[in-house]
Formats: sequence, C-alpha cells, structure tokens
Amino acid sequence: MEKINREKHWDNIYLSKTIQEVSWYQPKPETSLQFIRELKLPLTAKIIDIGGGDSFLVDCLLDLGYENITVLDISAKAIERAKQRLGNHTQKVKWIITDVTNFQPKEKYDVWHDRAAFHFLTAEKDITNYLHTAYAGLATTGVFIIGTFSLQGPKKCSGIEVRQYSDNSMIEKTKDLFENMKCMEVAHTTPFETVQQFIFCSFRKRQQESVNLK
Repeated sequence: MEKINREKHWDNIYLSKTIQEVSWYQPKPETSLQFIRELKLPLTAKIIDIGGGDSFLVDCLLDLGYENITVLDISAKAIERAKQRLGNHTQKVKWIITDVTNFQPKEKYDVWHDRAAFHFLTAEKDITNYLHTAYAGLATTGVFIIGTFSLQGPKKCSGIEVRQYSDNSMIEKTKDLFENMKCMEVAHTTPFETVQQFIFCSFRKRQQESVNLK
C-alpha cells in the first residue's frame, strides 16, 4: 500500500467498524501490560503507544496511575473514538496524529510500545526509518516493546499485506540499535474466535558508542 493511502485506509476502517469488529480488539492488553510492569518504572515514566488508535492500553495505564502517556496513530478517527471513550481523562493523555514513518519525536520516552503497527511496514526503507525513529525517541535507558505477527500469523490484516517475524528475525532486524531483553510467542483470540499468532519482544536501547547507524 502506498504511503499516501494509509491515512484514508485506516480512517475508513474506523468509520466502518466498531471496536468489537476489528481483529486486534483486546478489552485488556495483558501481554503489553506484563512487559511494562516488568520494567518497574516510576509512574512518571514517559510511555508512547505507537498505532494505539482506540486500544485499551491507555485506559489500563491510566488506571495503574501512569502520568505521562502519549498515543500516536495515523487515523484521526481512531484517536477521536479513544477520546470519546476516555471522556474527562482525555486531558491526561498526549495525542499525536501522524504516520509513524514521518514522526519526529520531540520528547525522549522511557517506553516505546507498538502492538501490531510495525508489521504493516513492508518496505525496507520504512522499516529502517521506523527503527531509527524509535531509537531517537527513546531515553538513554529506554525500552522498545513490540508485538508483531509471527511466522504462523496472518499474511494480511485489514486488507493489507503484512510482514511476519520470528524472535530471531526480530532480534536480527533490531540488533544494530537495540539489545534484546525478552521474546515470547502469544496467541491472540480475535472477536471472531479466530487465533492470531504474535511475537512479542522487548529491547533495551544500545548506548551510542555501540550503535551501528547504517
């Protein structure tokens, strides 16, 4: 899919489907929360959720008391739905509407979280740009948490071809910028009672002297 069509495509998805009608729906994103909890961060830690759309991760983080949450999504319609759901709590969250491949972080985040956005990037230049953006947007000891379709996962999602990963291929793809901390396989049951296989990994940002900025 061409870049110029991404925003329109995702706006159409969110206009035509309710939250319970999208395959990524999770009333409680347990795996993402587990990865974040294990970091034992202070509640003032800066967390950004890439492709967060109207995911419930932001709700759960607010319930846990986190104070510095940013949600980024390409779709204004997705952000609008999340704001409507959160009501008065909307003011506690920073919202960014942009294609992540064009994102230029103005803050340094302690956690860069992405569940199911990265695998929609199939062009090598977009993947490389994304990883460099994540590196630039993380604090010195920041952690990159990512969930993508595994090799046993779907080859297409929402009408778009995706890129599948194993734990080894994800580690290989990120090794110049990040040190692997943990990877695990996760089975996600969709609202349609189908199962999608994911790989979830966490990575620590490499210190600059050990980074290969190719």
